[in-house]
Amino acid sequence: MAKSTNRVMPEINAGSMADIAFLLLIFFLVTTTIGADKGLQMLLPPEKTQTTPPSNVHDRNLFKVIINSKNELLVEDMPMDITSLKKEAKKFLANNGADPSLSDNPQTAVVSVKTDRGTDYETYLMVLDELMAAYNELRAEKLGISVDRYLQLDEKNVKENQMLKYAQKVYPRRLSEAEATRIEQ
Repeated sequence: MAKSTNRVMPEINAGSMADIAFLLLIFFLVTTTIGADKGLQMLLPPEKTQTTPPSNVHDRNLFKVIINSKNELLVEDMPMDITSLKKEAKKFLANNGADPSLSDNPQTAVVSVKTDRGTDYETYLMVLDELMAAYNELRAEKLGISVDRYLQLDEKNVKENQMLKYAQKVYPRRLSEAEATRIEQ
């Protein structure tokens, strides 16, 4: 007589699978960092109060950069290619009163950027990059180091922090951005 063999399939207990998936989800949420380095790295000025008098900047100390809707630059009322902007900005900022048509000194020099509402964002960023590069190169030259080395200085290191503060004091970044308007061609 043959024995009847009914095989019983073993069951896998899946009750704890949801718990494991939930724990893995929490683990990844907690350990994942969200990059917050997007956008322009600029420090905004403090909010203007009623008692703050308006700043009067002599025209000689104002380096005017205007970008029209065709992404053309007008620097100091002269058409200019973006590749020449950094050189001209450095010349303006580092003048120290030598040329009477340029700034008195870097502490009083202001770089003003005005855009048209139709200006491409990419062009605007390229102009800002060139102006920031001019400041960085001047600061690095003042410290007698390369621009790459200047950009790697660590604020947490006491000696390097003093170097940064000195370079920023000699060449303070005074960048004014006017509200975008419709510029007549």
